[in-house]
Amino acid sequence: MKTKLLAFLLFFALTTKPLLLGAAGAAPEPVIDTSGKKLRADANYHIIPAVPFTICGFVGCFTGGGLSLDSIDESCPLDIIIEKANEGLPLRFSPVNTKKGVIRVSTDLNIFFSDSDERCPHHSTVWMLDQFDASIGQTYVTTGGVVGNPGEHTILNWFKIQKYEDAYKLVYCPRVCPSCHHLCKDIGMFVDANRRMHLALSDDPFKIKFKEA
Repeated sequence: MKTKLLAFLLFFALTTKPLLLGAAGAAPEPVIDTSGKKLRADANYHIIPAVPFTICGFVGCFTGGGLSLDSIDESCPLDIIIEKANEGLPLRFSPVNTKKGVIRVSTDLNIFFSDSDERCPHHSTVWMLDQFDASIGQTYVTTGGVVGNPGEHTILNWFKIQKYEDAYKLVYCPRVCPSCHHLCKDIGMFVDANRRMHLALSDDPFKIKFKEA
């Protein structure tokens, strides 16, 4: 009887092992750049519009381009803006698990411009969410954050890349601090009174793609 029981248990263990391995959650799919390659943490990229668009200002119209840095009143830190008709500044992505070299969708990550900006030498170029500005009813994406150290003190520094139709979008929906109260919102575009196009929390996501710099 004992021999039959041991044989059954051995058979059960051998036949169910593949099923248990197959049940493990698969890694999220990698983010793909415009050349069809996987985004990597050790490479520079431009974030550009997936669909060309035109906006008209006080002196004419232009086609929206990549992302750069600017300030409304020459103060620091600098905000993230959409440049006029060029690919903007190169960026990097740092996933919450720094041992992972490939950037994947729906994964917490830091975003930062590859080079510092001499206008604000004492502020990093790491993206973070600004405080809500009641005067314009907007929450901009600004700089001055830190890379890594996930937790409540860095909760504003984490973003995600998600699939959006046939391209991608950025979202603010961090999971690095399960006990923290936070919101989930798309990152879109807000045009200020001076016709600058800012990245900001929005109900209308900014449809983007990634081009290796």
